[in-house]
Amino acid sequence: MSSGTVTLNDGNEFPIIAFGTGSTMKFKDVTDYVGQAIENGFSHIDTAQFYQTETYVGLAIKESGLPRSSLYITTKYSIGGSPRKAIQQSLNKGLNHTFAQIGLSYVDLYLVHSPRALSDFESGWQEFEKMKKDGLTRSIGVSNFTLEDLQKLSKTAVTKPAVNQISFHPYNYASHKALLVYCAKQSITVEAYGSLNSITQKPGGPVDAVVNAAAKRIGATPNQVIFSWVRSKGVAIVTTSRSKERLQEYLAVEDLPPLTAEEIAAIDDAGAKGPPSRLVVARLAMQHKFERSSSLVMWLAIAIIFGFATFFVARAKALD
Repeated sequence: MSSGTVTLNDGNEFPIIAFGTGSTMKFKDVTDYVGQAIENGFSHIDTAQFYQTETYVGLAIKESGLPRSSLYITTKYSIGGSPRKAIQQSLNKGLNHTFAQIGLSYVDLYLVHSPRALSDFESGWQEFEKMKKDGLTRSIGVSNFTLEDLQKLSKTAVTKPAVNQISFHPYNYASHKALLVYCAKQSITVEAYGSLNSITQKPGGPVDAVVNAAAKRIGATPNQVIFSWVRSKGVAIVTTSRSKERLQEYLAVEDLPPLTAEEIAAIDDAGAKGPPSRLVVARLAMQHKFERSSSLVMWLAIAIIFGFATFFVARAKALD
């Protein structure tokens, strides 16, 4: 796997960065974006029933021409009813006549999308354990589970979840410390989504300055610093982008100099202060919109002036 792996508690290898098809991509045809991610080095693709992107992931895999064994596919149980029927439905989307040649007879990781998806933890998780035993999925895990959810599941589980995928960024790190400690003790790999929201969706907060300082020191982007910080916590990453340049930026994190202990602590401390107020975020958004509009007006003015200049020069030549 191109960007490194960790070994899950069931012995399977898990790529530490995934291309996700949720967020702004759900409910859309993401075939080209998944294909672009694969072309640029992503081997781990994350989808879910709820996203309604599974079919497009299957198509992108087929179009890539890569063997199934070179890709790691995660999907999630998002609805009520039998988990077994749900995973069979997900697999059938990859096994119909259109995609049969790729042989998607299993997923690498099957997650419970949220605790609410299981009406009963004990019987629901038993189905997950049986699906793993039957080879429909190589690993089983959960998503959006709190410490209390995991403790409740552990009372009856024979097989521990291999992964817990959660929203994770500097502004919620403090509230997740106990969960991270528990997962580490249980050898449950934590995977983060939404990590960049701390600087993209909530700009102007205390995290910005320390992230920018670290980025300047190691010659990285703020996004890369956030991902380096996530990795410093032993947490894997799922992210997304429509931009090829962004995808390359994210994958390059593994090649950057590590953050210092002081930089990691500074991000921790800044995050503990909490995100900026909605007023600050709104003001910055308006400022960005104004700057963008001003830039467009400036270029429009230049284009008009250039047009007039070209017209008068041409007219002068005609008169000559």
